[in-house]
Amino acid sequence: MKAQRVSLLLVAAVLFLCSVHARGLRRCLVSMDMRHVVESFQEIKKAIQAKDTFQNVTILSTSETLHRIKPLDVCCVTKNLLAFYVDKVFKDHQELNPQILRKLSSIANFFLYMQKALQPCQKQRQCHCREEATNATRIIHDNYDQLEVRSAAIKSLGELDVFLAWLDKNHRENSAA
Repeated sequence: MKAQRVSLLLVAAVLFLCSVHARGLRRCLVSMDMRHVVESFQEIKKAIQAKDTFQNVTILSTSETLHRIKPLDVCCVTKNLLAFYVDKVFKDHQELNPQILRKLSSIANFFLYMQKALQPCQKQRQCHCREEATNATRIIHDNYDQLEVRSAAIKSLGELDVFLAWLDKNHRENSAA
């Protein structure tokens, strides 16, 4: 009888801790309307992909690493890939077409806004980077670094829809949880 009470208390404590942890993860999600960003990208996607000279190489698409990310790692991978695009891809890309440049600037500003929205989670240490998340982003960086800088930037921009779809899917699923 005493063992059953201890077991029940232990199960209750574990459930309580899991619910507190899950609430903490939900606070780290950036729930935003991404329709404008997706539409902006769709308007320039063909023009960007037409500049891609390495059709048989991918940076995000086949790395399947995004599809295997667990909910615990969504914050970390989001943070890392936003930084990847802001600090590397957008800076490495040189665009002459003002219409495309305007759309890319809009997307970059959205990413900066998302980075800022994640800062409280990072300060509160709620955006943990487990080994799987670190490996996933390292693979993407390695794929990027294997190409010449300008080609890698074009390739990454051409695959931006992969990242946007992953963001949308994970934030929608997790915010409903």
